[in-house]
Amino acid sequence: MINNRRVVVVLPAYNAALTLERTYREIPFDIVDEVVLVDDHSRDDTSARARELGIGHVIRHDRNRGYGGNQKTCYAKALELGADIVVMLHPDYQYTPKLITAMVSIIAFDVYPVVLASRILGKGALVGGMPRYKYLANRVLTLVQNILVGQKLSEYHTGYRAFSKEVLVRCNLQANSDDFVFDNQMLSQIIMAGFDIGEVTCPTKYFAEASSINLRRSIIYGFGVLSTSVQHRLHRWGLLRHPRYSDICT
Repeated sequence: MINNRRVVVVLPAYNAALTLERTYREIPFDIVDEVVLVDDHSRDDTSARARELGIGHVIRHDRNRGYGGNQKTCYAKALELGADIVVMLHPDYQYTPKLITAMVSIIAFDVYPVVLASRILGKGALVGGMPRYKYLANRVLTLVQNILVGQKLSEYHTGYRAFSKEVLVRCNLQANSDDFVFDNQMLSQIIMAGFDIGEVTCPTKYFAEASSINLRRSIIYGFGVLSTSVQHRLHRWGLLRHPRYSDICT
């Protein structure tokens, strides 16, 4: 715990057996109360490896439900465990768990209710090996998103985030996609609800075992991001009432 807040780390996993231990060993257990791993029907032995490592809560989907579907299970379980703060961390070791303490502290001491670990602040993305086409796409999409949703974030596409319980309870996560665009739809809900978002600089690592989506899926994701941002703006203008924002006062 930190400042009397219960901390749960969730690991949405798919074929993460080779990188899971490196990720898990860096988690700061002096403040983290529970770890939840949700295995989205991996083809490797991710679940078995998680149990070997002693991860307290291992859930394996009976079918692949997608990246967004995985996170929905993660957050539901974290809230069931009584989490006050939830950290979502990819178990592919692209992001260092050593930042958990800093991210959680920001929420625990009521500075921001949401914290994103940004690869774009500083030089972490390119130094860490992010392909230049992905870096460029990230920058272009982020610029368009900032304009459409009225924010000034350095990036919307990081897989390393921390949330207060209030944020997770307030946002209707079940209304979001089960695919990769879930992350952006969730941020759109958070912004629509009026929650402030903090960012911390995060180094990143690209290597053979780290997860990544191919060019075709990246293009589909990009169009999904743009669609989400347009829907956000139209809802804000009162021209479109999307169920994603049905329980959020605007």
